Amino acid sequence: MGEKAVPSLRRRRVKRSCPSCGPEPGGEEKQGRGSPVSVQLFPPELVEHIISFLPVRDVIALGRTCHYFHQVCDAEGVWRRICHKLSPRLREQGSGVRPWKRAAILNYTKGLYFQAFGGRRRCVSKSVAPLLAHGYRRFLPTKDHVFILDYVGTLFFLKNALVSSTLGQIQWKRACRYVVLCRGAKDFASDPRCDTVYRKYLYVLATREQSGVVGATGNRACDCVEVYLQSSGQRVFKMTFHHSMSFKQIVLVGQETHRALLLLTEEGKIYSLVVNETQLDQPRSYTVQLTLRKVSRCLPHLRVTCMASNQSSTLYITDQGGVYFEVHTPGVYRDLFGTLQAFDPLDQQMPLALSLPAKILFCALGYNHLGLVDEFGRIFMQGNNRYGQLGTGDKMDRGEPTQVHYLQCPIAMWCGLNHSLVLSQSSDFSKELLGCGCGAGGRLPGWPKGSASFVRLHVKVPLCACSLCSTRELYMLSSHDIEHHTAYRDLPASRTPEPTGACASQDPGGAARACKEYLIQIHSCPTLQERMEKMREIVGWMPLMAAQKDFFWEALDMLQRAAGGVSPGSPTRES
Repeated sequence: MGEKAVPSLRRRRVKRSCPSCGPEPGGEEKQGRGSPVSVQLFPPELVEHIISFLPVRDVIALGRTCHYFHQVCDAEGVWRRICHKLSPRLREQGSGVRPWKRAAILNYTKGLYFQAFGGRRRCVSKSVAPLLAHGYRRFLPTKDHVFILDYVGTLFFLKNALVSSTLGQIQWKRACRYVVLCRGAKDFASDPRCDTVYRKYLYVLATREQSGVVGATGNRACDCVEVYLQSSGQRVFKMTFHHSMSFKQIVLVGQETHRALLLLTEEGKIYSLVVNETQLDQPRSYTVQLTLRKVSRCLPHLRVTCMASNQSSTLYITDQGGVYFEVHTPGVYRDLFGTLQAFDPLDQQMPLALSLPAKILFCALGYNHLGLVDEFGRIFMQGNNRYGQLGTGDKMDRGEPTQVHYLQCPIAMWCGLNHSLVLSQSSDFSKELLGCGCGAGGRLPGWPKGSASFVRLHVKVPLCACSLCSTRELYMLSSHDIEHHTAYRDLPASRTPEPTGACASQDPGGAARACKEYLIQIHSCPTLQERMEKMREIVGWMPLMAAQKDFFWEALDMLQRAAGGVSPGSPTRES
């Protein structure tokens, strides 16, 4: 009897029956194949359990097929099982409207990628992924290693080490070992200069249980700043604050002997203290004075939401999108503003307000130039432009924020010593990395001579890349938070920008003059090789779509190879 039942079971088929999709077409005419079974007849727990075995990418794709599978694939039970498979040691799902889905996607998309500027191998490599990490929130490369902070406050120490390759050879590998440096971390910072060789110490803002607090019956949570040696991870200094003060961000500014620590409170106030880094490793204790920064004293109504700093300046962004500057040296002040008229060497903490047309969402601060992104996705650059690091198409300094019209809605931005990078997303949701400025030393892969306009770099960008850093190497952090993403507003009709791209036809005179100037530049190049390189650079300047630029660059590469003008060391699209 059991043998006769087997063919009968095989003839039964499971049909996806969804009210929004209607009955399966042609189902009534299909006879002799057994009666169909709707997937909705199965218990929801069983369907969720089966779906949880699919890869995350397939779960997302299945949820887009119909309303029924969208509800099933979006259930927290599915994502709880997926999250336990991705992070078996994760005990709490975190916070948010969809905590398990957010936690699962954070751990699925986490990754740190890097690409060396020098050497023969110019490919993107991936660092070791700590199993204990709950997503990646921030990272910072130092002189020898890399530090990563996750979403539950665990700070990881990614070390370089000698490892054995598949061929049995011993080689030096970047970020291939990891240890937990500390827990309860809120933020961390190091020397603000672009060169990682100066980053000797790591300053960690953390929360610690403090016993014996005056007026408290038990232990009390207090914020503190712990200083670690980046080379070994050894803690050399610690300062603890009163339990009534709660901070959320830390940045550094100034020289080693007079290092100022700026601390941003939850209420938007800024406090500062000064330490001497050259004496931190000495076994001694001393008292430092925590004072209210002048920007919070002179403008008490301002609520600062984030800070950015380098060695000689600090930038503050308020909750209303305003931007205020502190510049501490005359040279940097002249590069940023083009004059020394308002610089006061006796009052370097006086905040300077930047005049901007809209609310600023985030920024990038280099040594003597900066980039700002407003709520409409527009990019504004200011400062020194000696190497074309502002991306304006020329090498003229800008003493006030100047819009880069052909580039909008970036995901992230980074400003270095003399070059700038922008992480953007194309129409097919793929990521691309654009850069401008000095290309020496491989800073702009594919553009060794640099560019005065943002051009697409020869870098394979991870699909979920969200932040970047370019020091002695290029780093890209991959992480996707479903509840925190930059949402740009549509520009009102009364504030429409100047015509670019397809709208440039409305201004044929300006476009014609620009094309004529481009032809003059190409004609002035003496050799075919230089003319091809100039044409590649001009394509990067022109307000074209990303697909159009890729087409022209690929066509130029084909013509260059056909003409035999590619030298063995010159970069190509395949490299």
